[in-house]
Amino acid sequence: MSAAARRHVRSRTTPGTRSGVRACATEVRRATPLVRAPAPGLSSAVPDAPKSPFTHLTADFLGVPAAQLRDDALIGGLLVAAAGAAGLTAHGPPVMRVLPHDGVAGLFLLEGCHIAVHTFPSEELLLLDVLSRATRDAQKAVDVFARRLTARAVHAEHRARG
Repeated sequence: MSAAARRHVRSRTTPGTRSGVRACATEVRRATPLVRAPAPGLSSAVPDAPKSPFTHLTADFLGVPAAQLRDDALIGGLLVAAAGAAGLTAHGPPVMRVLPHDGVAGLFLLEGCHIAVHTFPSEELLLLDVLSRATRDAQKAVDVFARRLTARAVHAEHRARG
């Protein structure tokens, strides 16, 4: 897996905010690709890999207050804001469902991509899934959720797709 294909993101809280809302700063670490020397007698030339047309980003938001995770209006609004921030085109409103055993699920179908979210209030967990064209910045969608939710930590992974 290439260095650009995988990132881990952690958040830290910023002390001293007047409203008591914790701001998230992200720290990015890229995985280092494994490079091996060619076997004796073989060429070391590696053909250029074609650029992947899609980016798939998943993020786990840990330690989110249960009240935020149960708020379907908040989560739906974040889906719309995240799509706008990433430059994604919507084909209608997001589909939101309040789940019978606690939590919210949302799906926002976009032009050639999607953003999906599932919340688990009893575990203080939000799972976010963003599939977008590689020409768009899917990280901006995660940043929208990170700024608004008071998560203790955010772990994200990027993958090139297609």
